[in-house]
Amino acid sequence: MKKNIAVIRGDGIGPEIVGEAIAVLSAVADKYGHTFTYTEAPMGGNAIDAFGVPLPESSLEACLASDSVLLGAVGGPKWDSQPPANRPERGLLKLRSAMGLYSNVRPARVFRDLADACPLRADIAAKGIDFVVVRELIGGVYFGEHKTETVDGEQKATDIMAYSEHEVRRIARVAFDMALRRRKRVTSIDKANVLDTSRLWRRVVTEVAAEYPDVELRHMYVDNAAMQMVRDPSQFDVVVTENLFGDILSDEASQITGSIGMIPSSSMGEGTRGLYEPIHGSAPDIAGQDKANPIGTILAAAMMLRYSFDMAAEADDIERAVDETLSAGLRCGDIWQEGTILVGCREMGAEIRKRI
Repeated sequence: MKKNIAVIRGDGIGPEIVGEAIAVLSAVADKYGHTFTYTEAPMGGNAIDAFGVPLPESSLEACLASDSVLLGAVGGPKWDSQPPANRPERGLLKLRSAMGLYSNVRPARVFRDLADACPLRADIAAKGIDFVVVRELIGGVYFGEHKTETVDGEQKATDIMAYSEHEVRRIARVAFDMALRRRKRVTSIDKANVLDTSRLWRRVVTEVAAEYPDVELRHMYVDNAAMQMVRDPSQFDVVVTENLFGDILSDEASQITGSIGMIPSSSMGEGTRGLYEPIHGSAPDIAGQDKANPIGTILAAAMMLRYSFDMAAEADDIERAVDETLSAGLRCGDIWQEGTILVGCREMGAEIRKRI
């Protein structure tokens, strides 16, 4: 199989972690007989320095012409003085909009050999944490009308949360399709006892569930879901929810795994093309020092193989290699503890590759 991958190396540690992820993808390609080509697409602070804008048209065109996009991280204090419309993060927002990326998928998984890093009680963590949060990404209150006005002598602020049936239907299908590849359980999170948007959400998700008879659906209020994620996260498989709730719950989910440097993320729209990245930032304080943890980006590459390229065996191979590397006691600085072996970004990538 031949695939063209647009590569946004980004800022800070971005080039280092993306380099290791590409090396892992190349090892997979060699093993399975695939051909991956890589098209550079500058974005972020580095693009501002070189082109004056965070997302040059040439980079946008490269991403739109690709089969999927691999991103490191963008931004940093160097560009804080940029006008709001020209900050590095604006490039990412423009790219998401242009690619029509309406779903964000963030897995929450505790690696067996990092169980001690989980902040939950040992008996809770021992039951296993392995679920994904599917968040609607371009609707809801974040994209509704926002206004602040003076009424009766005091300021009044209003934010509109709005959803249409098609927005709910398409994100629900993402969740159910994902569940078919996992343990066939979907939990839909809403606040249907209060919000009209949630009542619409619940009705449409239930309708979509009828198209997936092999997948179990349950509904849960968002406040209960926040509690259940720390009380018994093992009960979840695929969680689907709207933008605001997903923003909050996906951060909670990442925290209970105990290691932000290990967590990948994907954003997708119609079709199979997606944007894949780690959830951490550009960490300019350690850039160029071989201290970055590349595992989140390497696992993002595995997500690309699984969800965009339908290469489940290849994705399994990467995830197994990461597990075996951690089992061997190798750790980057962010996950190092007494009794383990401290390695840098390049060595961690090399150790994972040799286990592919």
